[in-house]
Amino acid sequence: MFLAPTLPLQFPNPIAIGISPNIPESDSLSLTPHPLPKCLFKSIMRIPKKPASFCLALFSPDLSTSPSSLSPPFRFTSAILRKSDRSRSPGKRKGIHTVGSSPLHASYSMEKGYETAVGGDNSSRFSHMGSSDGGQQPCVWSSPQGGCKIDIRKQIFCNRSLNMKSILAVGFDMDYTLAQYKPETFESLAYDGTIRKLVYDLGYPRELLDWSFDWTYMVRGLVLDKKRGNILKMDRHKYVKVAYHGFKELSKEDKVGTYGNTLIRDSFDEPDYALIDTLFSLAEAYLFAQLVDFKDKNLEKIPKGADYSVMYKDVRAAVDLCHRDGTLKQMVAKDPKRYINEDTTIVPMLKMLRDSGRATFLVTNSLWDYTNIVMNFLCGSRTLDGGRKCNFDWLQYFDVVITGSAKPSFFHEGNRANLFEVDHESGMLLNTDNGSPMAQVGSSSPRLSLKGVKACRVFQGGSVGHLHKLLSIESSSQVLYVGDHIYGDILRSKKVLGWRTMLVVPELEREVELLWELRDTRKQLRKLRNERDLIEDKIHHLKWSLKFEDTSADEKQKLSSEYNALESERDRVRITHQDAQRECHKMFHKIWGQLMKTGYQNSRFAHQVERFACLYTSQVSNLSLYSPDKYYRPSEDYMPHEFDIIPL
Repeated sequence: MFLAPTLPLQFPNPIAIGISPNIPESDSLSLTPHPLPKCLFKSIMRIPKKPASFCLALFSPDLSTSPSSLSPPFRFTSAILRKSDRSRSPGKRKGIHTVGSSPLHASYSMEKGYETAVGGDNSSRFSHMGSSDGGQQPCVWSSPQGGCKIDIRKQIFCNRSLNMKSILAVGFDMDYTLAQYKPETFESLAYDGTIRKLVYDLGYPRELLDWSFDWTYMVRGLVLDKKRGNILKMDRHKYVKVAYHGFKELSKEDKVGTYGNTLIRDSFDEPDYALIDTLFSLAEAYLFAQLVDFKDKNLEKIPKGADYSVMYKDVRAAVDLCHRDGTLKQMVAKDPKRYINEDTTIVPMLKMLRDSGRATFLVTNSLWDYTNIVMNFLCGSRTLDGGRKCNFDWLQYFDVVITGSAKPSFFHEGNRANLFEVDHESGMLLNTDNGSPMAQVGSSSPRLSLKGVKACRVFQGGSVGHLHKLLSIESSSQVLYVGDHIYGDILRSKKVLGWRTMLVVPELEREVELLWELRDTRKQLRKLRNERDLIEDKIHHLKWSLKFEDTSADEKQKLSSEYNALESERDRVRITHQDAQRECHKMFHKIWGQLMKTGYQNSRFAHQVERFACLYTSQVSNLSLYSPDKYYRPSEDYMPHEFDIIPL
C-alpha cells in the first residue's frame, strides 16, 4: 500500500505507509485505522496534520468500488485528480467519488476532529456526479466512467413504477425543461416588459417604471386570490396555511375568517383563483402583489374600476402582449447565454436514448424560429473560433419536432388543429395530409424533407393524434414525456392520454440539499412535537381527575400544583417547538418555506407532483445518469399507523 505522489504533498517516490516520509514529529498525528485490514500495517501509521493524498484502490481492491466501507477517524474530501484538478487549491476540492476502474485518490483532513467517514457526510451525498457545470465532464451512464453512485441532487425520484424497456419514445418540452432559464435575468426581463405594457398600453401610472423585481420572493405552488388580492400557500387538503395580502401577512384570525369558516369548501380554482404552477408565472405573481399594495395606498392612481381581479387580468394581458410582440424572445435570441443555462449533458443524453433504440421528439409552444435558436445554443453548435453558429445539426437528435403546439389543447384527442410541415431554411409552412407530404399548388409531386425521409421532420400545430401516427405509437403507455408545467405538460398528458410522465423541478436540487443538512434539526422537531403531545395528555388526565374524582383537599392541592407545572412546561415546549419550526421553515424560503411541505403536510404542489408525475427530478439531463433500460421503482408508502412500528 502506497501514498500516491499527488497534490497537496509531493514525494519523489512512492513510500510505504508504515514509514514516516520525513515529516516532523510535531506536524503529525498517530492513529490506528482499525477498519482497514490489519495485515496492511506494521503497527501504526503516521499521518501529517496537513492534507495528503492516498491512492485508495491500493489499500484494498474493494475500496475502488466501495469507499463507504471506511469509518472514522478518516474524512475524505477530494475527488479523482484529473489533469484539470491538479491546479486546484485544497480548499476547492470536491466530494469523493469513483469513476470506472480508475484508481481512487483522496485527501484526508484532521483539522475539525474526526467528523464523518466517507459515505456519511455531505461530500458523499453531494459528490458532484453528473454535474454539468463548466469545469467537469458529464458522467453519462453509457460512457466508460458511467454507472457511478449518483449525487442525491441529481437523482430521479419515482412515484409510480416505470420500466423503461416498455418505453418506445421519449418526448421533451423545451422552455424550462431542456432550456433552463436564469431567473435573475430572464424573469427580470419578463417583469420589465410587463411593467412597460401596463404603463404604455393599459394606462397605469408611470411610477410603476421605477419598481424593481425580487426574483427570489415567489415560489411555485402558490395560489392567487384574484378577488381579495391575497397570495396563499396551502397543504394537500387545501387548507390555507400561509396567506399574504400583497406583501402583508394575514393574521391567523383573518386567515381563518376568510378561508376556514365556510359551509362549502372552496375549490381554489379558476376563475376566482390563479395557480402559480410554472416558473414563467413568478414575475406576474410578484407584480400582482406590488399592485395590491399600491392600490391599497394609492386608490386614486389606479385606473377607474380596476379592482384586484381586474388588475390581475391586466397583468395577464400585459404578459401576453410581451409574448405576442416577440419582445422577450428577441432579447433572448440576441444573447442566449445571458438568459439560458448551458448544460453539456443534454446532447449525450439524447444520443444515449437514440442509441438505445428509442425515438425522441420535441413538443413546444414556441415557434420554429425561436426553437431553432434555443436548441442550437443547447446543443452547442460552434464555429472554429469558438463562437456559436446557427444551423440545423441539432435535429439529428430528434425524430419529430412539433412547434407552435398550443399545449395543453394539443393533448386532447378531439383537437382538430391542422398540422403543417415547416421548411427549415425559410420557416415557410407547408400543407400536409395528417403529416404525410402533399403536393403544393402548381407542383405535381410532394416536397420532401431537406435531407431525405430519414431526417427529422419539423411541424407546427396539429394534435397528439398526428404525433402518435408520425412515431408509429400503438399504445400511449409507450411514451414518456418530460416537462416542467404541471397542467400544460404533465396533468393533461397523464390524465387524458395515459402517457408516462416526468416533471422537471429545478428547485428540488436546493431543497434536497437543505433536507440533508437539516436532517438532525427535523428529528429534533419531531421529538419536540411528541413531547408536546405527552405533556398535553398528562394535563388532560389531571384535569379530568380534578373535575370528577373524589379526592381530599391535600390531594387536590397536589394535583393542582402538578397541573400548573405541566401547563408551564407545555408552554415552554410549545414556544421552543414553534420557534425551531419557524427557523427551519425560513431556511428553505423566508416567506413560503419548503416547496414540498406546508407545516407537517405535503403542500398542494407536492400533492400534484405525486398525483400526476410518474417520475420527477431537478434537471432533464439527469436522465443521462441512468440506464435507458432502468426499472424505476417507488419507495414504500407509509401510513401514520406504520411509522412507530416500522423503523424508517
